[in-house]
Amino acid sequence: MPDNLTAADAALESVAADQKIAELEAQLRETSERALRTQAELENYRKRTQRELADERRYAVVPLVRDLLSVVDNLERAIEAAQQSSDGSGLLAGVKMVASQLENILKQHQCVRIETVGAAFDPNQHQAIAQEPSDQYPAGTVTRAAQAGFKLHDRVVRPAQVFVSTGPAAQS
Repeated sequence: MPDNLTAADAALESVAADQKIAELEAQLRETSERALRTQAELENYRKRTQRELADERRYAVVPLVRDLLSVVDNLERAIEAAQQSSDGSGLLAGVKMVASQLENILKQHQCVRIETVGAAFDPNQHQAIAQEPSDQYPAGTVTRAAQAGFKLHDRVVRPAQVFVSTGPAAQS
């Protein structure tokens, strides 16, 4: 009989081991499925974030464009007024107002004109196109601007094209 007990015990142990293996396999499947779902969720999150970032970059200028549309409207009104009027003084005043409006809108969006005449030449903000003698400004100072430059926040969008003083003209 002791052999029967041993065989029965072995059979019980075998059944218990098979149940434990089946239980562990089920846990492994569940863990694998959870890991796959988590990986898929992470990939979806990554794609959604990239899509949102691309949209944000794409439409970042919408506030500026919206503000500039009023400038376009005023330019169209100035053109209509010029076509209907023989006097050009009103057109000049209208265009000056539109230019002022445009510069104010740029300032609202932190895009400002780079200081030129009378400022020390700064190669980070100015592009020297010529040098000229000047009794009014010391050497290395901007005497006049050929084209305005602009900065957006602290980054130069377009450097100002300037003439730079070489100091007083040599006396002969």
